[in-house]
Amino acid sequence: MRIAQLAPLAESVPPKQYGGTERIVSYLTEELVRQGHEVTLFASGDSQTSAHLKSMCREGLRKTNGVSNPQAPFTMMLEKTFSSATQFDLFHSHLDFLAFPLARRCGTPVLTTLHGRLDLPELKPIFAEFLDCPLISISNAQRNPLPWANWQQTIHHGLPEDLYSFHPQSGSYLIFVGRLTPEKRPDHAIEIAKRVGMPLKIAAKVDPVDQEYFRAVIKPLLSDPLVEFVGEVTDAEKNDLIGNAYALVAPFDWPEPFGLVFIEALACGTPVLAYRRGSVPEIIDDGHTGFICDTMEHMIKAVPCISSLDRQPCRLAFEQRFTVKRMVQDYIRAYENLLNIPEESYQPSFTSRETVMNF
Repeated sequence: MRIAQLAPLAESVPPKQYGGTERIVSYLTEELVRQGHEVTLFASGDSQTSAHLKSMCREGLRKTNGVSNPQAPFTMMLEKTFSSATQFDLFHSHLDFLAFPLARRCGTPVLTTLHGRLDLPELKPIFAEFLDCPLISISNAQRNPLPWANWQQTIHHGLPEDLYSFHPQSGSYLIFVGRLTPEKRPDHAIEIAKRVGMPLKIAAKVDPVDQEYFRAVIKPLLSDPLVEFVGEVTDAEKNDLIGNAYALVAPFDWPEPFGLVFIEALACGTPVLAYRRGSVPEIIDDGHTGFICDTMEHMIKAVPCISSLDRQPCRLAFEQRFTVKRMVQDYIRAYENLLNIPEESYQPSFTSRETVMNF
């Protein structure tokens, strides 16, 4: 197939450090190329890919000081991509709803994977208007605010099998990975570490919009000797930090659409402590690959129980359900369905533990 991948422009593909959506676009693109598909990646110019790269801006917009209005490069991107529609069998957009108006008027099929939260009230009129646009969810829970939207499949994210290595031995510290933003509740992670008397490493970025929250709420908490702020880290650094941890602590207090860090931890063999929010029950097997908690007190009580878990089932869950090969097979099936290609060539891979909901 001739496939165009439309990536966000905030980060390069793959990102140098933080950037979940751009990482997934990279893994998807590289595996599609490896399988023999002709892929064109529309992304920032500092991206690295074996596909055909079409540069939409010089570098990821988060690194660029000279772009005051990010809507400008996105507008040019939409024009450049959809004006070349006849060159492709299919567009795969990762731009949320930005491509919907052009997708409706395009003769080439457009599939959109939604990577963010959908519970914001201003989104409902958009998806109600564009019911003709086929969508992929990254978890069943992500669909809950818009169960009537044009869902095609739920496709959980996947990582390359060799990206993270299995760490059979548990470390002695907790690890928090993600953005330092109010809904991720890093303050809860710090309080939990203090209450159980266990060191906490925080590997996270601070977006400009969260600078005041970091200054006013989180920075004063970093003076505790149990807490170490590591900052943004690479995949290699993350492999060691997560793999050598006692547990990943994820007190995320929002409807997490997926949570890439969950499967990063599983790939390392590290159990996960997470609040019962969003996708968590689809990814974590409570009592086997971690503990799903309802409150901070519940999570504090669950910390000692991590020592009773075998780390091997964490890695096994990753290998069975969250590899890039499984993810790409699922996407190829979605592409074939959209293009009305017979499924004889599709070989099903490991299936998710929960059946995709039919709305």
